[in-house]
Amino acid sequence: MAVNKDKREVDEDDYRRVRELHALGMGRNAIAREIGRAQRTVSVIAAELELVFDTSMTEEATAARVAQLAALRADTALHLHLDALKLTQQMWEPAVVYNFGGKDNTFASREVDEPPAADKKSLMTAAGIALEKSLKLVPPADDAGAEDARSMLGQLMVGLKAAYDQAVSEEGGAGEEAEGESP
Repeated sequence: MAVNKDKREVDEDDYRRVRELHALGMGRNAIAREIGRAQRTVSVIAAELELVFDTSMTEEATAARVAQLAALRADTALHLHLDALKLTQQMWEPAVVYNFGGKDNTFASREVDEPPAADKKSLMTAAGIALEKSLKLVPPADDAGAEDARSMLGQLMVGLKAAYDQAVSEEGGAGEEAEGESP
C-alpha cells in the first residue's frame, strides 16, 4: 500500500477515489489536487490498480512547445544573419573615428570614408560570431550543395590539367617547369 510523503496512510478511500476519478477521464495532476495527495502517490496508486493515464494531450502540448521553440530558433537565426549583414556593410560605409586623450582628456573626432582596419576586423569578427551562432541554431538542411561544388571543382582541375599538358606539349614537348608552376 502506498504512503504519502506527509506520512498519512493511504487508505481504501484513496484507492476508490483514484479509480472513480480516473474513470471520469481526469488526469493524474487533477486527481492529486482533488484528493489532496501528491502526484507521486496518485501515480503509485494508479500503478497498483493497473490504471494508465492518457498522455496524448501532454504529447500534443510537448509537440506544440517543440514547434514553437523551432520557430523561435529560426527567427533568431534570421535576425543574426541580418545583423551579420549590417555589420559587414558598415565596413565600407563612412564612419566617425574619435579619441579621448591628453593631459586635459580632450575629445577629438573626424569623419572618414570607411572605418580603420582595426574597426573592420572587429566588425568582421562580430559578423562571423553572429553567423556561427545562427548556423548552430538552425544548421543547413543538407550538404548536397557542398558535394556538388567539390565535384565541379574536381572536374575543373582535371580540365585545367589537360589544357596545361596540351599547352606544354605544343610548346616543345617535355619542357621544363619553371619554379612555382604546377603541372
